[in-house]
Amino acid sequence: MKTILRKTMLYKTGVEYGDYTVNHVQGCSHGCKYPCYAMMLAKRFRKAKTYEEWCEPALVSNALEILDKEIPRLKDKIQSVQLCFTTDPFMYGYDEVKDMSLKIIQKLNDAGIKCTALTKGLLPIELARMSSENEYGITLISLNEQFRGEIEPNAAPYVQRIEALQALHNAGCKTWVSIEPYPTPNIIEQDFSEILNAVSFTDKIIFGRLNYNKRVSEYKDYKKYFNELAQQVIDFCISRNKQYHIKTGTITEEV
Repeated sequence: MKTILRKTMLYKTGVEYGDYTVNHVQGCSHGCKYPCYAMMLAKRFRKAKTYEEWCEPALVSNALEILDKEIPRLKDKIQSVQLCFTTDPFMYGYDEVKDMSLKIIQKLNDAGIKCTALTKGLLPIELARMSSENEYGITLISLNEQFRGEIEPNAAPYVQRIEALQALHNAGCKTWVSIEPYPTPNIIEQDFSEILNAVSFTDKIIFGRLNYNKRVSEYKDYKKYFNELAQQVIDFCISRNKQYHIKTGTITEEV
């Protein structure tokens, strides 16, 4: 696997449900075609010229050394650290990334810092041995493997993601699912309730609409559609005493 060096690792994120974040890989092999916002940013700031280059990830080899310097200076300001917002901490098929992520989480936990992780890969069971304050999540926008092969071509199969998440839940970990970016029916016809039921064991659900894809606006009633799904998430979670978060811009005024 390719490696790179960086000068900083921890930074304050502008994401609405985030605090600090660490992105210890540049690029992502999953090659998501929503399109991927992280890839769009990488192209904009010339960190990746092409889709193919983005799909060849590079591990930050000095990540742990940087954290040793940054944690003492920042730990009193940090409520939690998210792994990751511009890459995947448990990239499917990359043990080097998984091993580094586990070391980063342990190092942050040792300093009393809570971690959250989100992946389209497989959450390792080793996470169950870390801080009970940590929260572990998967992205899940479908149960259709053919669609997954088209839109998230190199990510882990949906069933395996759910099984890995449930194993952590069964071990007593806090778990969550991000149903985002969710597509409109002209992209794929599917039963939303089946997805909710598949992750009904989780502690929290985050829901958000698909953005940056013109096919969404081509669906006549897309605003009503996302409003109804958001309400379905809210009702589902309230009835089961679960936490939920609806991403900004998902619920909109219908015209």
